[in-house]
Amino acid sequence: MNMNAKQESGKLMNAVLPLAENILRQYGEFYPYGGYMKPDGTIVDLGADDPDTDRPKSKDLIYVLWSSFREMASMNKCKATAIVFDVAVNIPNSNLKEDAIQVCVDHVDGYSAEVFFPYQIVDGKIVYGESFAQEGKHGIFGN
Repeated sequence: MNMNAKQESGKLMNAVLPLAENILRQYGEFYPYGGYMKPDGTIVDLGADDPDTDRPKSKDLIYVLWSSFREMASMNKCKATAIVFDVAVNIPNSNLKEDAIQVCVDHVDGYSAEVFFPYQIVDGKIVYGESFAQEGKHGIFGN
């Protein structure tokens, strides 16, 4: 069965999301990381680090991941990518800001989305609010 770009992106997102949940449960925060889908459909996790510091800035790690994925995409080594990071986001239709896991997915066939999973940590458990999504930036595959 062939999956379309949105389905493949969803499969990748579902594969990379549990790591954020596990680290949040343990530490209450996490550094950005990513994952990608090879042309054959295999999913690979990808971490990022900054050799200059033990306390890297999230935006620097996001850029490292983004650059890595752009390079891989240009060599046709991936067909979908996901970057996962912790944000404070404005909740739609309210004035509230909440912590959220943001997942930016891009697919070679032109699908790009930013998905937000608002959460609270209650008694060591992750309690999710209502997730929402917006059009992505189409920044990886240049389409």
